[in-house]
Amino acid sequence: MKKLAAKGTHTNAINAVLTSSDVIIDGFCSNKCGTHGYSRSSFIRSKSPNFAYIWVSELPYIWVGNSETQCPGQCAWPFHQPIYGPQTPPLVAPNNDGPKEAPILEAASACSGIYGKGAYPGYAGDLLVDAATGASYNANGLNGKKYLLPALFDPSTPTCSTLV
Repeated sequence: MKKLAAKGTHTNAINAVLTSSDVIIDGFCSNKCGTHGYSRSSFIRSKSPNFAYIWVSELPYIWVGNSETQCPGQCAWPFHQPIYGPQTPPLVAPNNDGPKEAPILEAASACSGIYGKGAYPGYAGDLLVDAATGASYNANGLNGKKYLLPALFDPSTPTCSTLV
């Protein structure tokens, strides 16, 4: 993953690697559903007979496996029934893409599994529910789109902060 992420040359970017359903990743499911980090990249910026400037940069990346086909009970929660823990019903995905939306949640959060106030393992928290579709969400987007976004860590309070 680090080698793949090091191929980027933009310094103000994050490389995102989303795994296709036909790619199997060693350790997926048993260890993790995705990861993040940074990779070092170096390349020569200018050449001359007497001088070569080598630029080394750190390129941040995220990698997310495909939980639609691999381990949905572990990596697609809250949009799929969990394998372990409380067996609460899975949520309806706001854009009706269930397991396809779960990898984005995995990649984005240091507060895994927390989407609304009162969350605990197996319960995503108190969320808004779309009356027409039954989909759970906590954020409104453009053109009526609804999203379920994970809580973010708030360093000023050392807790996970939710939208609802």
